[in-house]
Amino acid sequence: MVWLDAAALDATTGVKVTPLAKETSSWDGKPIVYPAGTAEMTVLRIEIAPGAQTGWHCHLVPNFAYMLEGTLELVLDDGRRKRLNAGDVLSEVVNRSHNGRNVGSAPVKLVVFYTGAAGIPLSVKEKACLHE
Repeated sequence: MVWLDAAALDATTGVKVTPLAKETSSWDGKPIVYPAGTAEMTVLRIEIAPGAQTGWHCHLVPNFAYMLEGTLELVLDDGRRKRLNAGDVLSEVVNRSHNGRNVGSAPVKLVVFYTGAAGIPLSVKEKACLHE
């Protein structure tokens, strides 16, 4: 896989670039659309204990996760499931109810990058989702 936008960095001595993801849609197949307004990027490191879950919620802005440790199972409102392990990358669903649960015996640790707009919440409980 060759990405021209990373080539300049990779050609520098002592720098190695490893592409992780380049997506135009989230894992449920819907196109990624950025919200209008003043751009605001938020990065969170999230830890989920073994057996714990996020609770049903949805994101109002596009976000992308990188799994550092553990095993996380995501379930969509239609029953589809996706399992993530350390090193996996996810283009998360937007305006779609889902739940994440640590199905392993060690903590799940992930970094999530939210590409939102000022004043728009990153996540809301399921009842506040903007269902399309």
